[in-house]
Amino acid sequence: MTLDVRSKYPSRRAYVLKMRIDAGPEALVGRLENLVTGKQLEFASGRELLDAIAAELSTGADAATTGGDR
Repeated sequence: MTLDVRSKYPSRRAYVLKMRIDAGPEALVGRLENLVTGKQLEFASGRELLDAIAAELSTGADAATTGGDR
């Protein structure tokens, strides 16, 4: 048996989701912040939030293949 040293939940994929005070179920508005890089992505809808997460995941996959995370 081989032990996989990669974390199942890598820190580069840790985020803080900040919702604006006027956000609601029908109007998701806020900011997504990556805890490692500090990158901030603003969103004005649920679709924009999901798109931002998808973009971050594809960027993170690139970093993982080049050894950019622990």
